[in-house]
Amino acid sequence: MGEITQMNSEKRMTNDQLLSNYDYELPPELIAQTPAVPRDSSRLLVVDSPTSHAHSIFHNLPDWLLPGDLLVLNNTRVIPARLYGHKSTGAPVEILLLEEQQNNCWLALVKPGKRLKLGAEILFYSPQEMGNGVAQLRGYEGKGDKETRGQGGQGGQVDGETGRRGDGENFSINNAQCSMPNAQSKIQNYPATEQSQGKSGEFTLKAKVIDRDEATGGRILQFQIPPGKSFWQLLDRFGQMPLPPYITSSQAQPSQYQTVYAQQPGAVAAPTAGLHFTDELLQRLQSRGIKQAYVTLHVGVGTFRPVEIEDITAHAMHQEWLEVTKTAVEQIEQTKARGGRIIAVGTTAVRALEGAANAMPRGMGKLLFPFRGKTDLFIYPGYRWRVVDGLITNFHLPRSSLLMLVSALVGRGRLLALYQEAMRERYRFYSFGDAMLILPAARE
Repeated sequence: MGEITQMNSEKRMTNDQLLSNYDYELPPELIAQTPAVPRDSSRLLVVDSPTSHAHSIFHNLPDWLLPGDLLVLNNTRVIPARLYGHKSTGAPVEILLLEEQQNNCWLALVKPGKRLKLGAEILFYSPQEMGNGVAQLRGYEGKGDKETRGQGGQGGQVDGETGRRGDGENFSINNAQCSMPNAQSKIQNYPATEQSQGKSGEFTLKAKVIDRDEATGGRILQFQIPPGKSFWQLLDRFGQMPLPPYITSSQAQPSQYQTVYAQQPGAVAAPTAGLHFTDELLQRLQSRGIKQAYVTLHVGVGTFRPVEIEDITAHAMHQEWLEVTKTAVEQIEQTKARGGRIIAVGTTAVRALEGAANAMPRGMGKLLFPFRGKTDLFIYPGYRWRVVDGLITNFHLPRSSLLMLVSALVGRGRLLALYQEAMRERYRFYSFGDAMLILPAARE
């Protein structure tokens, strides 16, 4: 009997490692195009045990949690990372900024990439000239351009059972001009404001292609900033809020693609599980003894990189920047000590917490230390959880690493069955869609 159980376990793990086993068919009409109004009127599929689930409304979230629980939310803020422009020849160009490498120097995905040679110059349009302030992410050239037609975010760091261990070092590129020890130091100065005032054409924004990044297939751009202006002022004016390409007919305003608690600028995609929260809901949770802690993970190129290899264990993750502060660590430790549960809001909060935990050598006598750096954690079934007990998450794309992460918590077969139930009940999927709450009692 024991041999049969072991064989079944090995077969299950083999199936869990096959990309094709994370596929499902979604009716196009279930792809949410516009967020719910109010935010917490979205539906909530509650997974409350290994065999049961319930249908609820996100507004009722406090009824499903317990006093003493700790919600961990990602306070990253989406920057207007989409830029439109043209080359000196007049040929149109689209840019998606990924991360700042040095002052005014950025790694970016570009379209069309093959025509943007080293030394090419780009002159950008403002949204006023383009006619809107929200842009879809479409067909950028680079390793991961398929994911611009796909999912919403991840990054990683893994223990010996499930992949590679990251060390928090910064992503490096070939061009030394754009290498710096702390690529986030400048981004923290980005003003969290609406578009800058001024008439169209009053300022110009230009960039020059100075290198190619082999890891992403993107380009390194050096922006030329007029005297008396900063890059962030001009990005606020010229940039547009990026939306995933499956959102094709949205009436969403840029503010609806930010969480109400967004603070730290740097993401190129929203931590979408957090979009369901309102200020009033956060206050009700607090009044019931359900506290909140904040971490930061800037959603970057890991968001767009697809899983393309049938053996998912061979998938390589791009690093994303995160910070888990001393305050957050203390809140987590105090919650655990009191017997409370750590409920991550979104897969990005999961990766921040587990990435920080995996960055520390085992055997140091603590669950978690403050951490500021990068992670390449790829979580899939078989992962050994260290911090997270439960999860609030949206419904994710087929074959996406996010689907694999959630499968690691509740089981792949169970998750896909829940997705089929959600489709039968006409839940809305993806970034602007409905949510799922996986309680600790439901974990595999």
